[in-house]
Amino acid sequence: MATHAALSWATRQWALWSRALAPVRPLDAPRGRATEWDASWPLPRDTASAGRARRLVTAQLSEWALTDLAETAELLVSEVVTNALRHTRGPLRLNLRVRDARLTCEVEDTESAGPLRRVVDTEAEGGRGTELLDLLADAWGSTETPTGKTIWFELRAEAAPVVVAAAGSGHATR
Repeated sequence: MATHAALSWATRQWALWSRALAPVRPLDAPRGRATEWDASWPLPRDTASAGRARRLVTAQLSEWALTDLAETAELLVSEVVTNALRHTRGPLRLNLRVRDARLTCEVEDTESAGPLRRVVDTEAEGGRGTELLDLLADAWGSTETPTGKTIWFELRAEAAPVVVAAAGSGHATR
């Protein structure tokens, strides 16, 4: 029995190590998940990327028949992408995923430090990203990754989504 337990432990450890050491897909490429409920796009380090991210989110949510989430998702994605552009270096990637009537939006970057909460003057033009996430998202957080971190948020859909168009923008992973 001890040999079986040790073998089982060794097998689990090998599986964990092999996943941890597997090649990481670079952020300048879409994430490699292939389902009709996952979409992923690399974003260039450019001030226009926040606008591009808004357009990608709106188009993908329309394809998934989740237009009730579009306005909130667009605002929050814009905020998270803008913060990544301001406070990190290196490539970015935007990921969308739908599971069980919940939309998860992620922005991956190469900086491991998570978002900071600041006390912001009422007349300040910025610094309210975490407040917006607190107010509008059902859940949000930051997860450290092998390449940096992922800032994510979730929104609950009112109805189960459906794919309404067979051909998307060409950027969603299928």
